[in-house]
Formats: sequence, C-alpha cells, structure tokens
Amino acid sequence: MRADRLISLVLLLRQRGRLSAAAIAGELEVSTRTVLRDIEALSAAGVPVYAERGRHGGFVLLSDFRTDLTGLNHDEALALLVAGSRSGAQAFGLGSALASAMRKVVDALPDSYRSTSADAARRLLVEPAADLLSRARGAEEEVPDAVMTEVRRAVLAGHRLRIHYTAVNQDPKWRTVDPIGLVTARGQGYLLATRSGADRTYRLARILAAEELTEPAQRPDRIDLDHTWRARSTSFRSGGEQVTVLLRLHPARRAELARTALAVRAEEADADGWLRLEADFQDSRHAEWALWTLATDAEALTPQWLRTTLHGRAEGIATRYGPSH
Repeated sequence: MRADRLISLVLLLRQRGRLSAAAIAGELEVSTRTVLRDIEALSAAGVPVYAERGRHGGFVLLSDFRTDLTGLNHDEALALLVAGSRSGAQAFGLGSALASAMRKVVDALPDSYRSTSADAARRLLVEPAADLLSRARGAEEEVPDAVMTEVRRAVLAGHRLRIHYTAVNQDPKWRTVDPIGLVTARGQGYLLATRSGADRTYRLARILAAEELTEPAQRPDRIDLDHTWRARSTSFRSGGEQVTVLLRLHPARRAELARTALAVRAEEADADGWLRLEADFQDSRHAEWALWTLATDAEALTPQWLRTTLHGRAEGIATRYGPSH
C-alpha cells in the first residue's frame, strides 16, 4: 500500500510541479504527517525531491526524473481515461485507487500527447449517469470499424467531417458537419455535431461512410458533454422518431415503465385507482414493445396507430394459440 502511495506522490509532483504538503495530503487522502514521512522516504531512496521554502513554497521533483511505467500507447491510455473520468469513478469505494491509476495512465503518455489527453477524453461520454440510473439498456448496435475510426479521429482532432447518413424515411445523403463529441447510451452510439450552425445529433449505426476533412471544425474549444447530452437527448435521440403515448397503467407497474420510457409525466389517478399518464419512447418500435410487455396492466389511449398495432398483435397471438378445430 505504501509503495503505491509513494508512486502516486511522485506522479503528482511530475504532473503538477510544486505542491504543498497540505495539497498532496488532500490528493492522496492522507494526513500531512504521512506526506512528510513519505517525502523523507523518497529522498532516502534517491528520488530527487526537495523542499522550496517561502510563502509559495512546497515540494518539487527534478524535471528530468521519470518513473518506469506501463508503456501504454495513446489509444489505450485514452480509452482508460474515458472509462475512468465519468460517474463510475467512485463505484465500489475505489475512487482513490482509480485516481491513482489515472495519474499513472497520464504519465505513460508520450510528452506530445500528455497535454491534450484530458481534453480528448472530455469529447467522449460513455453511458451518462441519467441513462445508467433510469433507462433499460438497449441492444448493442454495430458500427463498421472504418466509419468509427474516421468519426473518432475527426472528433478528437477537431476537424470537419463528411458523413453518408441515412435519416428516418429518407435516402442516404452526404452531409458535412462540425463534430463536437461522441456519446454511448443504452447500447447506442451518437455523434453530437453542428451543421451550418444548427445542433445535430446523428446515430452512429446510420452512418454508412465517413471521411475526416482537413478543415478545422467550428466548435467551442472546451465543452461539458454531459450537459450537452442532457440538453439534446430527449429531442434528438433517434433522429426525431420519439413517440409520446397517453396511457392507463396499473400502479404496480409504474416503476417498470419508468425504467423503460425516456420520460414519464402528467400523472394522475383514475377513479378505479389506475394511473393516467404520458410516457415518451425512443421510437414506434420501442413504444410497441414497452406496452406489449405490460400486457393487460396497461392500455394505450393515444396514438390510435399504437392501439391498432397492439390489437392486431394480440389477435394474431390468440389465433395462433386458439383451440384446434
């Protein structure tokens, strides 16, 4: 345990420069007395760390000192940074251990990449917290490697991107966009971008081909991808296919519906104790599946096409499994 802490202390000093004992203690979640003992142990082991006195003093590591770390390549290190930078960082009480691992990952990057790695990781968002807590996970969507590589390069490099995209009920068309970031949510991948200055969200599985351009993308230098995703996800998810259903629901199935639907609102109780509410679904197939799984504990009131679809499906099942003649 102490050996890991000593390595973390060295990495902190390499990456941050001069740090006070109090600042180091806060980062490593130990006491300042422990920090002073660790500094003394490092000095005794020949690590070139020394103290600078004065108001802005602290502990400093000689700039040419380097530890022997993992040798991860850039893409491997970036993948770990993305995985460790989101809401899972505090999972299972491993937050401090993960923070230490991330410092090692950053130190393993080549010098030319180290200053940009954190910014690159902010362009990639894996399973936003809201989706993890309140959504049922969907089936994984396949995206061709060639497409994903071009899209990811354009996002991380800040270049414009040409995509051959199939929108809902439309023929594929080429579009030139300014990529902002990539998000995965409920097994589906999305490209957040702008096109002619207007916000756009594209499902990665609908991109047939992609080409990174050399032109710089017109986008902010820094972005809060979590906030941007929350602002866009409801209105843009599934390319505008979102379906709102007015339904009656048995109260015992309320939690199940909430886990499946994108949103549930306008809730009130009927005279018979059932709930009358509105629910948003990803698309028509999502709405049909969700209402079908609720069986007789739910009744879709609108839209009419959903009632007709569910009636036809139930009628077909009844015919299939009816008594033999």
